[in-house]
Amino acid sequence: MSTENGAEEKYSSIGELLETAKKCRRNIVQMVHRANAGHPGGSLSAIDMLVALYKTRLNVDPSNPDDPDRDRFIMSKGHASPAVYSILHEMGFLSSEDLTTYRVMGGVCQGHVDMKWTPGVDFSAGSLGMGLSFGLGTALAATLDGSSRTSYVMLGDGELQEGQVWEAAMAAVHHEVGNLKVFVDRNRIQNDDFCEKQMRMFDVAEKWSGFGWAVHECDGHDMNAVVEAIEWMDTITDGPAVVVAHTIKGKGVSFMEDNPSFHGAAPNDEQLILAMEELE
Repeated sequence: MSTENGAEEKYSSIGELLETAKKCRRNIVQMVHRANAGHPGGSLSAIDMLVALYKTRLNVDPSNPDDPDRDRFIMSKGHASPAVYSILHEMGFLSSEDLTTYRVMGGVCQGHVDMKWTPGVDFSAGSLGMGLSFGLGTALAATLDGSSRTSYVMLGDGELQEGQVWEAAMAAVHHEVGNLKVFVDRNRIQNDDFCEKQMRMFDVAEKWSGFGWAVHECDGHDMNAVVEAIEWMDTITDGPAVVVAHTIKGKGVSFMEDNPSFHGAAPNDEQLILAMEELE
């Protein structure tokens, strides 16, 4: 996408967004290593979108995390919690000490995002496939409340194999929910292997279009393109909108990139050193 008069000019801090994403990546890797468990691959593929959303668009306030008119962000693929915690830390919801409680019994940062434990989290995740239904509900509730708040949902592409996702997709179009925005983290890898080996989904963008959604595709690691995609979402007000972001699982760490083994595995001590060197 051209940025001559676009995102780079409007957001003079594109470089700051990139630096924030790099800091988040370091925290993601460190959290998972410290816990010796977690899901680094899908967290690293999602983080550029989260940084762009939180830093340029999402209406949230760490000093008032329960503001009823705040925007909602629903991380449906809740195992990517390190990505959520890292950006919540950058936004001031979580301290550096909070990040050390990742996957610690009673800690603030649970293995899957949980709205009971973590300020700034709006959805408790576990089983996949439920986040879009929840996001649809929060979007409809905003309309009933007369609120201008928007609900944003992030889905994994492996998660799209869940039937509940498509029931919610149909309902959102039927109800013409214009304050519902979705990101699909299209990294092409799920828990066990590449998505295409588990269940082929063919053209994901075409599927959403067939269900009546406004659809936009972008490179999920091109920060300018991601910011422009978020701006595009704002122009869709007569129904739901989805951005299919083409990403790389494990983005930023060479031995994790496009590697199904790091869907849910922690780096060892030697790998941590290499990862941190690459993320400098």
